[in-house]
Amino acid sequence: MAKPQTLTVPVHIGFIIDGNRRWAASEGLPLAEGHRRGHSVLRSVTEHAFSLGVQYVSAYIFSTENWSRNKQEVDYLMKLLRWVLKDELQTFHEKNIRLLWVGSSVELPASIQKAIKNAEMLTEKNTAGTFVLCLNHGGHREITEAVRRIVSTDMPPEDIDEATITHALDHPEVPPIDLIIRTSGEQRLSNFMLWRAAYSELIFRDEYWPAFSSDALDECLVEYSKRQRRFGG
Repeated sequence: MAKPQTLTVPVHIGFIIDGNRRWAASEGLPLAEGHRRGHSVLRSVTEHAFSLGVQYVSAYIFSTENWSRNKQEVDYLMKLLRWVLKDELQTFHEKNIRLLWVGSSVELPASIQKAIKNAEMLTEKNTAGTFVLCLNHGGHREITEAVRRIVSTDMPPEDIDEATITHALDHPEVPPIDLIIRTSGEQRLSNFMLWRAAYSELIFRDEYWPAFSSDALDECLVEYSKRQRRFGG
């Protein structure tokens, strides 16, 4: 789909990636193939978003609640992530894309944490777009950790405001999310970037994430462009 002249391009898009497993089941494929296909779609859609002028793309890859899933599936997801961070990082870097991680280190394998930190360091000066990897992320946890950081500074309670909390979040330079897109027909935030999602526009798509595409993103942006954002006013 061609980019309409009147298209309003959000600064920050958040993707709640949902339906990898159900897509695989519907296609009669192994569960792992759903995650592999989901990764491929995320890469192409993210690159397309940046080509349109989006500055930040946040992807909800793995939540703090996802550890309760089948161990075999979790192990495969960690294996896939290691491969992405090792074998695809150079391509990411060559495309001038910056990578940031938002999430908790609790339970996350040390090898994954090290790979992510290396990716952040390698891409820190890239300017074509910032990809925010929401891995072992939970909005409640992020806000709780922010409050703990503030409390540890002995700041007087009367001096704490919204800006104080914003600056205490993981990577506070990441701006509020303008548009959140969730696939698979589910209509909830599922604890995704709750502080930054306060005034996000929400679009829910029926297709599973592996069936999402750059054309589908264009459709979402056309819908987003029709909306009037009021921010409570």
